[in-house]
Amino acid sequence: MQVNRLPTYDASDNPTGCCPRFKPEGWDDQELHFRDKLFVRATTKSEHYVPIDMGPVFQSTFAAIEEAGAYDDRDFIVLSRDISPSEAEHYFAVSKAVPEREMVRWSGDYLTKVFEGPFQDLPKWEEEVLAAVRSRRRDMGKNYYFYTTCPKCAEVYGKNYVVAVAELLDGRA
Repeated sequence: MQVNRLPTYDASDNPTGCCPRFKPEGWDDQELHFRDKLFVRATTKSEHYVPIDMGPVFQSTFAAIEEAGAYDDRDFIVLSRDISPSEAEHYFAVSKAVPEREMVRWSGDYLTKVFEGPFQDLPKWEEEVLAAVRSRRRDMGKNYYFYTTCPKCAEVYGKNYVVAVAELLDGRA
C-alpha cells in the first residue's frame, strides 16, 4: 500500500495552455491511502449548487500555491464538494504549507471512480460510487469530485472526465 500517492497525472499534455488533457487510465477503482496528506482548503460561493466565483478563487489559490513552490504536478488533485446550496469547498494537494492559506491534513482511505459526462449526471454517479463502496463491505463517508478540466477545456478535448473520490469508513459487516 503506497501512502499519499495519487495515480499518474500527465500535466505536460496541455495543448490548451489551461487544463492538461486528462488520461483516465489508472484512475478508476483505485484505493488511495492518505496519512497527514497536506491540502490547501478554499471555498466558493454558489447559487443552487451552481458556482459563481470559482474562476477567481481557483486562480488566486493556484497563484499562491505556485508562489510558495508547493505545486507538484506528479502529485496533483483538487477535490471539491458542495457543503450547501450556496457554498462549496475545494482541497488542493500541495507539497508544503502555503502562507496565508488555510492548510489541512487528511488521513484515511478513499476509493476512486472515473466518470465521463455532464455535471447533471452527478446523482447517478453518486449511486454508482455508493454501490462500489458497499461492494467492498465498507461505509461511505464524504464524497469529493476531481473535475479534471474546466468547461472550456472539456469542450476542446471532447471529454468531460470527473473522478469521484469517496471516503471509505469501516463498519459494514
